[in-house]
Amino acid sequence: MAQQEQWTSKLTFILAAAGSAIGLGAIWKFPYVAGTSGGGAFFLVFLLFTLLVGFPLLLAEFVIGRSTQKEAISAYRSIAPGWSFIGRIGVFTAFILLSFYSVIGGWILLYFGASITGYVSSVDNYEQLFGTIISNPWTAVGSQLAFILLTIFVVSKGVKAGIEKASKWMMPALFVLFIVLIARSLTLDGAMEGVRFFLQPDFSKLTSEGVLFALGQSFFSLSLGVSVMVTYSSYLSKTESLTRSAASIVFMNIFITVLAGLAIFPAVFSLGFEPTEGPGLLFIVLPSVFAEMPGGMIFFVVFLALFLFATLTSAFSLLEIIVASVSKNSGERRSKAAWIVGLTIFVVGIPSALSNGLLADVTLFDKTIFDLLDYLVSNIMLPIGALLISIFVPLKMKREVLIAELTDGSSRGKKFLALWLLILKYFVPVLILIVFLDALGVFGG
Repeated sequence: MAQQEQWTSKLTFILAAAGSAIGLGAIWKFPYVAGTSGGGAFFLVFLLFTLLVGFPLLLAEFVIGRSTQKEAISAYRSIAPGWSFIGRIGVFTAFILLSFYSVIGGWILLYFGASITGYVSSVDNYEQLFGTIISNPWTAVGSQLAFILLTIFVVSKGVKAGIEKASKWMMPALFVLFIVLIARSLTLDGAMEGVRFFLQPDFSKLTSEGVLFALGQSFFSLSLGVSVMVTYSSYLSKTESLTRSAASIVFMNIFITVLAGLAIFPAVFSLGFEPTEGPGLLFIVLPSVFAEMPGGMIFFVVFLALFLFATLTSAFSLLEIIVASVSKNSGERRSKAAWIVGLTIFVVGIPSALSNGLLADVTLFDKTIFDLLDYLVSNIMLPIGALLISIFVPLKMKREVLIAELTDGSSRGKKFLALWLLILKYFVPVLILIVFLDALGVFGG
């Protein structure tokens, strides 16, 4: 049997796992969903879900992966043979998620290249530019392919030589670029109005659908419900603390979400734009915002660079869970599996890439192919995956395994374990179900 690769240190694991979590969820999706769902009210609900639901679930995935030292499907099977379907659901979800995630990654690559060459700064109508890029079949599909090829290249190199090496310099660079961008954004006239919108709750604008989105966002932004973290934690040494690692990743995710809000909303409000643009916020409004600043296009290039780093590190984890399940962590099979799986995902993602152009008229439930897959993954598949994991750990994992993974033998550690299991067994499933039923109008909302 091939030897299991491991992260070289706790720091590299946290950087890679945080890179998985900190991606489109925090930087692309959070600002526009918050912009249309009450700003600070949405952020507060998202924060509560992240701490009360996200953290316990992240720890649950860590326990499953590290205790078995196996990829997602094999991990569930080794604990309870009849439950490997949870891993299969996770792998399928990651496959679908990456198929449309890579489309946005392609847009970012295009904008990054166009910004460096100065093309974006020469354009007067950014809405028209964005519409042209996403509707042109060659640019949409070509850029999606370029993004997928970058992701395949890194993942095919393995955990240490690929994912870890890329994350070690991408994640610190992301933080530095964010600080530079925020410093510029907060110095604009009227920036505090954007800060108030982001941090001051307005619950009159928060609907039951917005609450569901906040729950989905907490899963999406922490890569939960897909069993990505089961796979990543299987590469972690037994000597590292899972609790501290999970807390570090949750904190970094919340911190990046706050940074994204502070970088985007003050600039948007300062220059008189609306934060309710939707998915085009970062591609239509932000270029307009940066164009109004002295030297703004330099900062826009900086923003696109950090956006690209965050998107790639998340894509690595999505492809990794599938490749690890297919190759069973065999070094000989990994590279081949990465290329076959990655290119298959590209082909499956082509309809999403064309959903703003050639296939724009193809809709289901009034949603384009891209929007439908996004809704299904974020608001149905991820919560279902998370619900199954919250049931699986208390029901199927032996208490001595949980004690070995999560406590140091102290009474304080055992009290934490009891509280964590209580939350995971009762609070998390009930909350997920309530939010689902409320969004469906069962409670008359």
